[in-house]
Amino acid sequence: MRTALETAAGRPAVLAAAVLALIVVLWSASWRLTRTVVTIAHEGGHALFAVLTGRGLTGIRLHADTSGVTHSTGAGRGPGLVLTFLGGYPAPPLLGLAGAILVAADQTQVMLWIATGLLVATLIHIRNLFGALAVLVTGAAVASIAYWAPPDVRAVFAATLCWFLLFGGLRAVRELQRGRRRGLHSDSDADALARLTGVPGGLWAALFWLVAVAAVLAGGWVLLR
Repeated sequence: MRTALETAAGRPAVLAAAVLALIVVLWSASWRLTRTVVTIAHEGGHALFAVLTGRGLTGIRLHADTSGVTHSTGAGRGPGLVLTFLGGYPAPPLLGLAGAILVAADQTQVMLWIATGLLVATLIHIRNLFGALAVLVTGAAVASIAYWAPPDVRAVFAATLCWFLLFGGLRAVRELQRGRRRGLHSDSDADALARLTGVPGGLWAALFWLVAVAAVLAGGWVLLR
């Protein structure tokens, strides 16, 4: 059975979605406007692992410079805190990959409603005005497409969102590595993990890079096969 995306325009629609997402991620002006979406996913990853490991999630803050921070309570060391720090950078590309699997299975509406639900869950824990506005705007856009858009538009939007999370997650890791080389990110997740585990921050950054690249390759294969 042909999926909605194939019915709409065939494989060129998926390629067009990839090109659009890549332009948005590579063009500095559009990246500055949209990077907060990647930050939402990043902080959501921290929050998810904080909850899964039994830590107390006390709040998420998103800032206008596209940075963010997730606060949790619990032991100052140990696997729970390590996993909490580890969950940030892999979250955007892995969410993009999960979304790509649903899009390829002709479940674009399900994918968009799941994304909306995750944004609502994130909104509950936001603790600043800019963060609340960013999550509300993102959630409203995704929910509007899921509810009102025709299937072909919905499918292309979902594919573009998946590509954006995949490429955006990759660029975020690249920015981390460049910042660490310049000494700008001494408080990064990679450096926090280095302090907690004794494993060099560069190896953690390399792991983030490996996960992001693997997700892009897997997501591309799923969407284009």
